[in-house]
Amino acid sequence: MKLPASGRHYRGPAMRKLLLLLLLSSAAAHAAPVRLFIAGDSTAAEYGPERAPQAGWGQALQSYLDPARFEVRNHAKGGRSTSSFIDEGRLDAIGRELRRGDVLLIQFGHNDAKFEDRTRYTDPDSDYPRMLMRYVQVARDHGATPVLVTPVARLLYDFGSLLDTHARYTLAMQQLATREHVALIDLNDRSMRWIRALGEQGARPYFLFVPEQHKADGTHFSVAGANAVACLVLREAVQVLPALQPALVRDIDCDVMGWAGRRSCACLAGGARRHAGARATGPTWRRRADHGVPVLRRCAGPAVRAAQARAAQGRGHRPASAAQG
Repeated sequence: MKLPASGRHYRGPAMRKLLLLLLLSSAAAHAAPVRLFIAGDSTAAEYGPERAPQAGWGQALQSYLDPARFEVRNHAKGGRSTSSFIDEGRLDAIGRELRRGDVLLIQFGHNDAKFEDRTRYTDPDSDYPRMLMRYVQVARDHGATPVLVTPVARLLYDFGSLLDTHARYTLAMQQLATREHVALIDLNDRSMRWIRALGEQGARPYFLFVPEQHKADGTHFSVAGANAVACLVLREAVQVLPALQPALVRDIDCDVMGWAGRRSCACLAGGARRHAGARATGPTWRRRADHGVPVLRRCAGPAVRAAQARAAQGRGHRPASAAQG
């Protein structure tokens, strides 16, 4: 396209269309990210350096997502149930921030089950689903997408069997999701399979078993555990929120079904054991500038793991995962 001899820009229809396309492209490039809110309890909450190595899965979620596409706003708070979170005005605070297109992840159950505390307890057959529905309605009223997340499993074994301490609450949430057509992430099932794949001892590095701090806590997570559970959440979330897939900036190959998944979990656990002082190989570690806590960068991908398995079998050795199940 030639310019007039005077040097002035050509202002015909073609140029106007070009300028419009440029403006639209610029607006798309600078579009505000989708905000992903979390309403939950201590298993998802944020913790400062003074609580290291404790971390919540919600604290680790942003590290998996491009902040230009998804911005995590974690409102989870330790010790809260569906009812006490509302009583303290925390759901109202989320409602004031929500806008059309946002996402609200809702995970409660640990404290709802505390029968001895009437300020937090909710009956799984009545109060619990009723309270959950209030979160769903707040999201929908603001044009946001509610996603129910069943409570993450505890590391609690009895006579060699992993106990499902949230069974009635998980069932109540599943029924509500079906009845009200709400997206569901079954984190209880996913995390129980993950723990079983690791085994009771293999799962301990993911939880707060810290002898030097006199902690033996199978409910809350270490940094490695928070990262692993955030990965489990996202593996399920991309099924109900497809827009998350292109926003991922970290591998979410943390499936625990089959050999590849168990090896992936073993790789993560190996990194956690390395932090505890034991010898481990595979994962690469970096130190966060904020409080120096080692954070798993990534494990080997599926192709690398498959090659390692073939090599191990060729040497007559069992794959590393065989000891994990």
